[in-house]
Amino acid sequence: LLDRTDHGTRQGRATVLTPTPRRQFSGHVLLVEDNAANQKVAALMLQRLGLKVSVAGNGLEAVKAFTEHRFDLILMDYQMPEMDGIEATIRIRSMEGLGQHTPILALTAKAMKGDREKCLEAGASDYLAKPVNIQQLLSTLRKWLHR
Repeated sequence: LLDRTDHGTRQGRATVLTPTPRRQFSGHVLLVEDNAANQKVAALMLQRLGLKVSVAGNGLEAVKAFTEHRFDLILMDYQMPEMDGIEATIRIRSMEGLGQHTPILALTAKAMKGDREKCLEAGASDYLAKPVNIQQLLSTLRKWLHR
């Protein structure tokens, strides 16, 4: 999920995560990601930024969580089993009431030409390609979250 820097060592390669800046935001974020390792890394990073994080493992869980809680932002992986991010975004948008618009940030790996447009057409507010660069994520969060 995150951009990593590889450093050669005697034993091979070591992966180093870029340090995450501390508490810059507040709010409740829904992280929708099917990969357990990505869930842990992203949730920890978002928590260090000051956000409360709930995690859903697929689109079905995301839609259910949306019906049960209010989120300030949703980070939505778009390639997942059960229900993909496109369908989950469409369903979430159909459930929003007047004056309600939860920012949904689309996350895609193996970004292909046209992916950004598909995500935005489905109702995503913005788009990030994996691996996500920390500066890119911070900039996008600043755009969509109120401090």
